[in-house]
Order: sequence, then C-alpha cells, then structure tokens
Amino acid sequence: MILVTGGAGFIGSKLAQKLLDNGEEVAIIDNLSTGYLSNIPQGAVFIQGDVFDTAVYGKLSDLPITGIFHIAGQASGELSFEDPAYDLKTNTLSTLLILQFAKMKGISRLVYTSSMSVYGDKDEAATEVSATNPKSFYAVGKLASEQYLKIYSQFGIKSTSLRLFNVYGPGQNMENLKQGMVSIFLAQALANKKIQVKGSGDRFRDFIFIDDVIEALLLSYYKTGQDYACYNICTGRKTTINTLLEIIQSELPFAISVYFEGSTPGDQHGLFGNNSLFASGFGFVPKVSLEEGIKQTIKKLLIKQ
Repeated sequence: MILVTGGAGFIGSKLAQKLLDNGEEVAIIDNLSTGYLSNIPQGAVFIQGDVFDTAVYGKLSDLPITGIFHIAGQASGELSFEDPAYDLKTNTLSTLLILQFAKMKGISRLVYTSSMSVYGDKDEAATEVSATNPKSFYAVGKLASEQYLKIYSQFGIKSTSLRLFNVYGPGQNMENLKQGMVSIFLAQALANKKIQVKGSGDRFRDFIFIDDVIEALLLSYYKTGQDYACYNICTGRKTTINTLLEIIQSELPFAISVYFEGSTPGDQHGLFGNNSLFASGFGFVPKVSLEEGIKQTIKKLLIKQ
C-alpha cells in the first residue's frame, strides 16, 4: 500500500488515481483545507486530518504501507507571510513527522514534492547545484524539509525531493486566488473577463503540465538507486508572464482585458529550470507544450461552466 499525503488536492488526487489504475493499494491523508472530498478516487482508503497532527498516525498504524508520496502542505508563498507558524507546521513539521513514522514502520521509500521557490531568482536556468535563496517562509520550509529527508536517508529511508516548477492543468483549484499563476489568471478571466497581474509582465517562469508531473512522480518512485536525490521537474522553457497572458487570450473564446496592479510578498521575479539531470537518469521528456496545456485546461473549464 502506498500513502499519498494531500491526496484530495490537485496533484495528489491525480497521482492517487494513477496508482490505483496501476494496481496499487492507496491510502490518503488530507485535511480538505484546499482539496475536495470529490477528488478522492474510489477505492482509496481516506483518513481526514493534518499530517502535522500526531493523532493522525495512530489511524495509519495498522495499514500495510510500504511507500509514501508526501505532497500535503499549503502551497502559497503569499499565504506563508500571512501565517508563518501554520506554514511551518503544514510544510516542515509534517515532513519531520512523516519521516519519523516511516522510520518507525520500516518504510524504505519516500518521494517529496519540494518547490522551485527554494532557488529564489535566477537569470540562467537553475540546476540542482545552483545556490538556494528562499524569498518566502514557504520556500524556507521546503528547503528545510529537503534537509530532513537527506538526514533521514541514513536510517534506511530512500528519499527523493522533486523541485516542482509551476504546475498547472485541469483540476487545479480555481478558488484559491493566492496559489497557481495559471489557475489564478483563468479563474479571473472566466469570472470577470479581466485579469489582474500582480507584478511586471516581464517576470518569467517555467510552466509544466500536470500529466508530465505525474509521470515524473511515478518514475522517481519506482526507479531509484540512491539513498537521497534531488531533481528539478520542469520543461526548461523560459516563459514571460506577458507570453503566458498572450497564450491564454488566444485560447479563450471571448476577449479579456489585462491590468497590472499590486505586488505579492516574496514573489520571485524570474526562474526557469534545467531538467537534464532527471532526464538523463529517468528518460523523462515533458510531452505537453504550454500552448497545448493551456488549451486542454481551458477546454475542461468551459465544459464545466
């Protein structure tokens, strides 16, 4: 049985479904703060609670868990400034507790979803050996969690940290307007036919489609030889916010206006990644372009309306 923390959320629910499709037994922990009960795949064992709550682990003790995907946690740099203590609990303490649980139960495989935010700003493509410079409490927590995994690898837990860049796609939470650049823009466009951009249009990111991320998660779980490893999960494509907006505007069936107003605490001006380390080790090639990914996402959203 494989445990997926955050399995009612955007990434976790799609991963859990894929694991079930592949014949795995799956257990899910989620507090439903940003995830949805309707996202939980049929056939998964569901436990509602916080991964940073020690009481939750008593409910897991009798399950035959052999591996863990640790995805749970609040995922917004902006929100981490509003409540740093909660961010610390949900992102860092949760990692420490899940590692203690894995050690106690003799679980030898763990994959962790870290974040590109650990790098801060980079003019050149970030590699796994690039200097880290967190600009938000969220990023600090992610970087600290990576170090916990590295230390716990000496106790027989083979761990992999995946530094996810800007993940987007169908199923992303459209109600959370403080996390997920693509989903924020699309939610605004569909609701008001206008988009507010906080910060300049020449900022840049590396956007990766959800299906490619799920493939990377599965590859990293089933194919590993190191006690601890860390990889960028990205496309290597540098995309400005202006370009992203142009793609969105070209795929929407109606006109929208765009205005630039305000800023976001801890926002990164620019970052894109180099994925050659993961590509060479796992044969990973992102399959979905940004243009095609935005098209698929908008199509699914319009069907729901």
